[in-house]
Amino acid sequence: MGFRCWLLVITFVLSMGFRCELAGAHGRWQLLQSLEAADDGVCTAVVSPQGYECQEYEDPTRKRRRHSGKRQPVLLQHGVLMDGLTWLLNPPQQSLAFVLADNGFDVWITHGRGTRWSRRHESLDTSDPAYWAWSWDELASFDLPATVGFVVRQTGQKLHYVGHSMGTLTALSAFSEGKLVDKIKSAALLTPVADLTYMTTPIGRAAASAFSGEMLGALGVAEFDPKGAVGTNFLESVCAMPGVNCYDLMASFTGPNCCLNDSTVDMYLKYELQPTSVRTLVHFSQSQSVAFRRGVITKYDHGSSAANMAAYGQSSPPEYHMSNIPHHLPLLLSYGGGDMLSDVKDVQLLLNDLSNHDADKLVAQLVKEYAHLDFVMG
Repeated sequence: MGFRCWLLVITFVLSMGFRCELAGAHGRWQLLQSLEAADDGVCTAVVSPQGYECQEYEDPTRKRRRHSGKRQPVLLQHGVLMDGLTWLLNPPQQSLAFVLADNGFDVWITHGRGTRWSRRHESLDTSDPAYWAWSWDELASFDLPATVGFVVRQTGQKLHYVGHSMGTLTALSAFSEGKLVDKIKSAALLTPVADLTYMTTPIGRAAASAFSGEMLGALGVAEFDPKGAVGTNFLESVCAMPGVNCYDLMASFTGPNCCLNDSTVDMYLKYELQPTSVRTLVHFSQSQSVAFRRGVITKYDHGSSAANMAAYGQSSPPEYHMSNIPHHLPLLLSYGGGDMLSDVKDVQLLLNDLSNHDADKLVAQLVKEYAHLDFVMG
């Protein structure tokens, strides 16, 4: 479809052992101010001021000078309604990207398509509905392979992958179709999302049961901006539904996160909650509909046999079979006992699909006190 500029990839390398940590509340305020004013991306606003070397890349399809150095590359992939900033919201000693850099890794971060720093296109404007004609299928089939391939070409090495939330779903979907496996050393999946049968978050269940994505699509809305008029009206309508209490919005959406500090939450609410496509929300609501799916993950359902036939050559969307993930691929599944999006029962369904995985290549870690955002912001 001509899309080439979806992704922005950032690499961090610890600069000569020098570091500069945030200086309490005043330092955090300065960070907020620089991010507010920055047009050049996360490197200028967040990373370089901490004393780290940082480079930004646009369009992984173009040839670039090979990245120098022998550090082991690690790719960090954020979840839905987030961007790469999610890995950098805490001070350096508490943010995974900085911690990995301090421990000798070459850290790469992506901004998914449609987010603040990844909104350009070679022919379409973001006001064009065609720009938003994608779901997480396209992220798994095109964006993630393009990004992983770019990092491998730049570094000359296989990489370790860390995904959070939708960053786990896209990776699992790609792995199940044999993609990326030859380029990945291991995958750490934080709050792994595959089946959503037992999702208990009140906002998520209310939104899915109302088929909010389909309703928005019927109104001609292609972009879902949670901070825009559509997102605000949507949230107000969901919060007005019986049984939904949005007094503590974050807990209502993610579960009771145990370990977030107030300043990080303030930064998250101000700078995250990034736009995504309505089609992605439709896809999630399809996955959560227990009426016709349980333990089954499929590609996007285009809504009719004819449309699915045109897209897939069959009347219903093909399934992703997680049991097809190569058994030798090292996987870590880390999930939280308080997570209401990636429920423990749903993770167990995924583990059942992986029951034939090589025993020494699969680790499942339950952190009882964690909820959905503790894994990246705790």
